[in-house]
Formats: sequence, C-alpha cells, structure tokens
Amino acid sequence: MIQPFDTDGVPGTQPRPSTYRRLLAYVWTLWPAFAISIVGFVLYALTQSAFASLMQYLPNAFDTMPASQRQLSDWELSLGLDTAEGIRLFLPIALVTIVAFREIGSYLGGYYITFVARNVVYQLRQDLFMHLTRLPVSFFANHNSSEIIAVITFNVEQVTSATSNAIKTLIREGLTVAALLGYLFYVNWKLSLLFLAVAPLIGLIITFTSKRFKKYSQRIQTSVGGLTQVVSEVTRGLLVMRSFGGEDYERERFSRHNSYSLTQDLKLARANEISLPIIQLLTFVSLAVLFWLGLDPTLRAGMDEGQFLSYVTAASLVAKPLRQLTSVNAGIQRGLAAAESVFEILDENLETNNGLERLSGLRGDVEFRNLSFSYQKDGKPVLKQINLKINAGETVALVGRSGAGKSTLVNLVAGFIPAPVGTLFIDRVPEEEIQLDSLRRHVAVVNQQTVLFETSIENNIAYGELRSSSREAVEQAAAQANALEFIRRLPDGLDTSLDEDGADLSGGQRQRLAIARAFLKEAPILILDEATSALDSQSEQLVQASLQTLSDYRTTLIIAHRLSTIENADRVVVMDDGQIIETGTHRELLSADGYYAQLYHRQFNTGATAEME
Repeated sequence: MIQPFDTDGVPGTQPRPSTYRRLLAYVWTLWPAFAISIVGFVLYALTQSAFASLMQYLPNAFDTMPASQRQLSDWELSLGLDTAEGIRLFLPIALVTIVAFREIGSYLGGYYITFVARNVVYQLRQDLFMHLTRLPVSFFANHNSSEIIAVITFNVEQVTSATSNAIKTLIREGLTVAALLGYLFYVNWKLSLLFLAVAPLIGLIITFTSKRFKKYSQRIQTSVGGLTQVVSEVTRGLLVMRSFGGEDYERERFSRHNSYSLTQDLKLARANEISLPIIQLLTFVSLAVLFWLGLDPTLRAGMDEGQFLSYVTAASLVAKPLRQLTSVNAGIQRGLAAAESVFEILDENLETNNGLERLSGLRGDVEFRNLSFSYQKDGKPVLKQINLKINAGETVALVGRSGAGKSTLVNLVAGFIPAPVGTLFIDRVPEEEIQLDSLRRHVAVVNQQTVLFETSIENNIAYGELRSSSREAVEQAAAQANALEFIRRLPDGLDTSLDEDGADLSGGQRQRLAIARAFLKEAPILILDEATSALDSQSEQLVQASLQTLSDYRTTLIIAHRLSTIENADRVVVMDDGQIIETGTHRELLSADGYYAQLYHRQFNTGATAEME
C-alpha cells in the first residue's frame, strides 16, 4: 500500500514537518505570484476594518443625535466630518471606495493564489511521473497499479485543497481576523482581551478535529485506490467476468469499496459540521458578553456612541471569517494527507545505475558466472549457480516449468533487474559497469504480454527512441514480423489509430506489431519471452523463418512453451528450480532421453501444452 494507516484509529505517525516544508518549497518557486496574492488579501482584510471604522461617524449624521465629544483629527476636519452634512456626503463615497478596493484585493488574492496552487499541482504531477519512470521494476512489482494511478490523479488533486482553496481562505480570512482584532485593540484593549477569552477553547477544538480530518482523509484516498482497482480489473477482464458469471461478485466488491468511501466522507463531514457550530456558538457567546460589558462606563474607557458602534461592528464582523477559518481545517488536512502519499513515492530510491561504460559496436556475447539471485534479501534463491556462455549471434532457447527462473534470467540480461556484482558479463564487460540506458539500447524485448499504445500503428512500431525511423524502415520491420499484410488491409494502413491496448486487433495481430517493434530496433541482443504464443500456425511459421534469418547476426534468447518453436535453436537450456539441468541441441537432448525429452514427448503425445512459462 502506498498510504498505509490503521483503519481503527489515527495513523501511528504524525505528519512530518518536512511535508509542510516541501509543499512550501514548491510554493516558493512561484513567490512573485504568491506575494501579489498576499498583497491582495492584505488589501481585502484592511477594507473590513475600514468598513467598521466608518460606523463611528454614523450617529453624528443624524441632526437629532448629540454630536460626538471626541476630538477630530485634521484630516477628519478637512473632510467636513464635524458636520452632519459632511458625514452624509463622506459615508457613501467612502463605502464605495472601500468596496472597490476590497474587490481589487479579492481578485488579486484569489487569482494569484489559484495560479500558485494549479502550478504546484502541475509540478507535483510532473515530478511524480518523471520519478515513476525512473523507479526500479521491483517498485511496480510491490505496488498495485491502481494505487499509483489514484495517487497521480486523485491524491495530487487533493493537494489543491491545501494550496488553493484552503490557503486562500486561511490567508484572506486570517488577515481579516487579524485586521479586525487589531482595530478592536486599538479602540479598546480591555474589552478586546475579554473577547479573546474563548481563543484557547477554539484552539483545542481545532486541534482535536484536525486529527479526525487527517484520519478520514487518508481512508478516503485509500478507498479511491480500491475503486480504481476494481474498475480497472473489470474493464480489462470484462470477457472473463461475463464468461464465468462474475458480475455479482464484482458489483459486491465495488459496492463494498464505494460504501466504505461514503462512510468516511460522512464521518469527515460530521466532524466538520459538529466543530463549526460549537466554534460559532462560543464566538457569539463572547460577542454577547461583549455587548453587556460594553455598556459599562468603566470598561468603555470614554468611548462615545459612534466609537462603541464601530467597535461592536468590528467584533460582529469577526464571526464570519472565523467560521470560514475553522471550516478550512478539513481541506488542509485532506491536502496534507494527500501530499504525504505523493512524497512517499518521491522518496522511493531511484533505479541504481553506477555504470560508466557506454556500449559501442556490441557483438552480443553474454556470460553468466556462478550467478545466484533472489528478489528479497536473505530470501529463497530464484537462480542458483548459473554458469552459461552465449556466443554472439547464437540462438538459445530456455525451457522449463513455470517458476524455473527463465524470465528472471532474461530480465537480468535486459537490465530490468540488477545482477549480483561479477556474475553477468556483456561482451566480457561486467553488467554493473555498463550504463543502463546504453545496455537497454542494445537489447530488444518482446514480452508475453503485448503492450500497445493508443496511437497510430506506425507510432506503436516506431516507439520511443525509434520515432526518428523512416516510413520504409517501419514497413520493413512490419514485413519481417508478418504484419504488413494485415496492416495494409486496414482503412488507414500504418496511420490507423488503435484503441486502448490495441483492443480492435486480434491477439496474433497485436503480437506481430510488438515483434515488428523489436525488429525495427535492430538490437544485437533479442529477447523473446513467449513472443509467438498468440500467433496462429501459419503466422508462427513465417515469423519463425524471419527469426531464423535474424539469428545469424543477433544473440537471441527465446522462452517458449511450445517446444516446436525452438527446434531450430542453436542450443536448448533446460531449467528447473532455478538451476540448469540440461543443455544441448534439440536432437541431442532428445537422444539423451532426459528431462527435456520427457517434456517433449508428453507435449506431443498428449497434444497438450506442458506446464511451462
């Protein structure tokens, strides 16, 4: 699991400070936009206290009310605020001016904080995907693909809650509360201290609910990964599901994950909605006490009616931003929980590549020297004392039951798995001394599971570093794989766009496109892991003829479950339980009447396929 947690309680570890710092590091690269947003929010906040301060002039605007005894400043006198007529002219103009500045501040703050947030999400996705493409194969073997997809799509988007909506509210409303409190202390610090008496209680409530928000947010993210997994498996295995009547089972599985997600969403909402009314109640209780005490002349400290009205107005305006501040906590915790799952992947160690040598003019000699290998440290060896030398241009077939270690052996050659030091040599150079990208550039692989992309056939054959190949070279590779004939029958030929994973092609056609991709690479080492398993007999014969021609100048490693496809191999290596137990030509091994001969006769005498990879 990418985001493990205890489903019965709060996760065992609290958010590391580095999570906050790392998010801020992304924000810091956009500091000009962030600074503009802060300026906008400061302007917005100041207009709130400015609006409250207008209320002090309101009583004097009525001719029937006694004039304020407060000494007016020079700027107030210059605006005529010592007369009712002057106040009546000043208040509407001041109100419109304040609102205008408020909306300018709202735009600057809102747009530029969103600009920062969306760029943070963009950069997180970029970094995450770039990191994924450089992780070792073992990471993907140990992590569910649906969980990885959920982190990139759902979890990263949740970071927006902590970097956009939540931060927007936190800064804007936080500055607004600060500005209003500053004004309250400026007018009457004694009453303001009483108003702040509820602050510790509010802090305790926020601290408690933050833990709940974090726990439920982690559960929601995990449930999304489960939903993604079910949908992915159903779409890929639709025919199997319908053939074996698995509809009810899959519906029940999806409903279970969906119900769990709903439960966590409602728990999050309940925690949020309970905390908000309590905080609001405490705020207005404090405000009510403030009204009562404010009428006491000893606490008013000489405030006239206008000043008291502006003070009460400012205190009342605190309630709304304070409510928004408390409600934003859920979004922040959701975003931080998502950020932790993102950084967890970003903290995964990259594929080690300490080699410095770049291959040039590779012949294709491959040698294993006393190679033993296990996937887990101190785990059961998958390969045991493998000693095998394969000459350049030689075609070697690997035969054995499932789990014998054949695929592991060829994955070591391809550089997908690091071999133990000093056990694998390519053209007499230890593999650990070769740069991985250089090694892989000289190895072409066709796996048992064909992978095609949702693009044109030409782009599928000329994939990756082969994109610069000419049209003629692509056609030649397709012809070598016996794919050109069916390609030409398609409406747009090589320009025909394929559906997801080439679903609009037959299994044999998809396999031949994958083989054509390997032919186009013209690598000196060719690995065919069940490469002809999906071909019909006629296509298989044609491809085998092409492979026979290619083997004259390529080192070819073949894993095949149909022994008829390897009869022309230069050598057959028989493996069992991670060891080489027989080696020789097809005829030599049949004459020896050993393990290989038993497999061969069992397969052809029964007309069934022996249990092999």
